[in-house]
Amino acid sequence: MRIAMVLGSSAGGVGAHVRSLVAQLADRGHDLVVCCPEAAEQQFGFGDAGASLVVPVTISDRPGRGDLTTLRVLRHVVNLCDVVHAHGARAGAMTLVARADDPTPVVVTLHNTRPEGRLQGAVFATLERTIALRANAVLGVSQDLVDRARALGAARVGLAVVPSRPPQGPPGHVDLGDAGVRPGRLVALTAARLAPQKGLALLLDTAVALRGLPIDFLVAGDGPQRAELAERVERQSLNVRLLGRRSDVPALLAAADLVISTAVWEGQPVFLQEALHAGAPIVATDVGGTRAVVGDGGILVPAGDAPAMVREVRGLVLDPERRVGLSARALARAAQLPSLRDAADAAEHVYEEVLSQAGRSGHSTPSR
Repeated sequence: MRIAMVLGSSAGGVGAHVRSLVAQLADRGHDLVVCCPEAAEQQFGFGDAGASLVVPVTISDRPGRGDLTTLRVLRHVVNLCDVVHAHGARAGAMTLVARADDPTPVVVTLHNTRPEGRLQGAVFATLERTIALRANAVLGVSQDLVDRARALGAARVGLAVVPSRPPQGPPGHVDLGDAGVRPGRLVALTAARLAPQKGLALLLDTAVALRGLPIDFLVAGDGPQRAELAERVERQSLNVRLLGRRSDVPALLAAADLVISTAVWEGQPVFLQEALHAGAPIVATDVGGTRAVVGDGGILVPAGDAPAMVREVRGLVLDPERRVGLSARALARAAQLPSLRDAADAAEHVYEEVLSQAGRSGHSTPSR
């Protein structure tokens, strides 16, 4: 098949998922075309992963002056491909508008839930309806997204498979002293975009409640809330270090004593999958697809429940044997997670199904 992947700006998870699909599907002999912003290609290297062509397009999180040009480019790409797989609500809706009456099947994976705010929520709801009614198949990264697409009238819906890459070797070494961790103290690691969806105010609330215990909180990531979080950390003299964007998360995981996720919503969180593979004791909010990923390999607490989060983190800090037991549970759960091959199998099956329903088949020899 000649398959087009379409995605907009990506801070990490979506781009990493698309890159893994490109690599796996290219290895199977499919011809991959990727339409994405130039910054996404620079960050994820879809061409290096196996895409035969990377087409620069502008797809931001809101309408812009470049949309008409993007629609013309997408229209051309759709016409040349057997199936198109768009990732995200904006990319999905724009691809469907560009397709117009072209019979090429379009699959859309929804990677995020409806944002807060009346205007943003209303725009997102319009994109959702467009996708549900016009896409040949809609995949969601969590069950709540699948259920919503079905309720909006999607003809074919399913759960996307979004795995992380298992460790490829020793995680490397990180000097926690450089991160401000004092000797003899435990380390709680969070890796997240510094944005409202990640609920990091709850993490700081937890740090306030546990300031008397020998634990330091490290946060790897960057985002629009960095200044706000940094101001509170300084004002309250919290044992929290904002590390910025890091390329050594596996090494940080290997050095951490526990992992915390305070998200308001998650799909299939790659960071928590990586934490399971690292055997890290996990305390996470029970939101979106987190339970489907973590299973019994970690401790789940209700979203926004500061007393529950504080109680569980305190319990792990004070009970090393419990941390050891939870680490074993994490490793056992990691062995049950889907692989990159499983994700490619699932995507390939959907492509074949929508092509069959459309009465089409892939090119045996892709034309250039």
